[in-house]
Amino acid sequence: MTTVRPPRGRPAPEPGAAPRPAATARVVVRRLFGVEHPDAMIVVGTVIFLVLFGLVMVLSSSAVTSAQNNEGDFFAVFLRQGLFALIGIPLMLMIARLPAVFWRRWARIAVMVGLGLQLLVFTGLGYGYGGNQNWISIGGLTAQPSEFLKLALVVWLATVLADRANAFTDWRSVLVPAVPISAVAIGMVLVGQDLGTASIMIAIVLAALYFAGAPLRYLAGIVGTVALGAVLFALTSSSRSSRIDVWLNGCAPEDYEFTCWQSVHALWALGSGGVWGVGLGNSATKWRWLPHAESDFIFAIIGEELGLIGAIVVLVLLAVLAVGLVRLVRAHDNPFHRIATGAIMVWIIGQSLVNIAVVLGMLPVLGVPLPFISAGGTALVSSLLAIGVVLSLARDLPLPVRAAAPGPR
Repeated sequence: MTTVRPPRGRPAPEPGAAPRPAATARVVVRRLFGVEHPDAMIVVGTVIFLVLFGLVMVLSSSAVTSAQNNEGDFFAVFLRQGLFALIGIPLMLMIARLPAVFWRRWARIAVMVGLGLQLLVFTGLGYGYGGNQNWISIGGLTAQPSEFLKLALVVWLATVLADRANAFTDWRSVLVPAVPISAVAIGMVLVGQDLGTASIMIAIVLAALYFAGAPLRYLAGIVGTVALGAVLFALTSSSRSSRIDVWLNGCAPEDYEFTCWQSVHALWALGSGGVWGVGLGNSATKWRWLPHAESDFIFAIIGEELGLIGAIVVLVLLAVLAVGLVRLVRAHDNPFHRIATGAIMVWIIGQSLVNIAVVLGMLPVLGVPLPFISAGGTALVSSLLAIGVVLSLARDLPLPVRAAAPGPR
């Protein structure tokens, strides 16, 4: 008598049996986000959770100043941030469905448009705040063009570097054409005195060159030149040089009300939170003791209200996001995909670390938001668009093959 052994692996469903809920849920989620790769699902899930968490913290940290600046409306800043989230998340999901060829085709136009928008900050449409000339206002709507210029720069760098990836023979091949156009973009931001945004853009350029395979000796030379230029730029402004001085040498009593105010109150907020925090909404520092509590220094409010546990949760979420992005970078064989994904990873994770380091006093005050969490509509939308590009490129990745479960012998 001949017997046929059933195939190893999961048993086939019985005829007429209903699909399992977990499998159905995965299919629905993948169809909604337009991605199949599991690492891409980790990235998009973490990002959406960070955005929702950020909305809660923006509401808590901005309620006091929002009421004082908007005729008693405690929800003005929160509603504005929520509106940008409602715009940014659907846009992220829409562009996640675009093919990679779309980004290569429009990269050069995108960087030209980005540079054109950045020029507007020096026209009648531009305005300054806190010594920085980096915003435009049109019809009562404000925007920060440099945030979109970051994304345009990423796509353009990936396009021009992909054709020569791992084939850099001398300094000229490294510098041209990537560095001159990037230097123009960064220089325009520096003219507006926004050192924080310029620092992130420099990191983006270095990351693109690294993931394109530029030799480390050339990158070290670029880093040294940039460091020298940063020192010289910092010395041209008394405000910047004083911030660096108190960071290196500590705060003198005469510095407390000016240069040290934000840094000192941020540390007080973190210290008063303890392990468990004072409770959501119960921050004392947000009562106008800490400027920009809802944006650049929102991590201090998280530490105060949610304590060490809340701060660690944020760090863990950022670590999960970083792991997902690293896995996507390693999975890409196409140079364009690898360079763009790697540059966006350095942008998002690097900016997060800079923001947290500033709050902890490990870096001088630079004025960069915490991605997906800080208040700031332009920054939120541009970061979501960047993740949309990552998801778009991840669509070309093959799905990992699952090993069959061992069956009975």
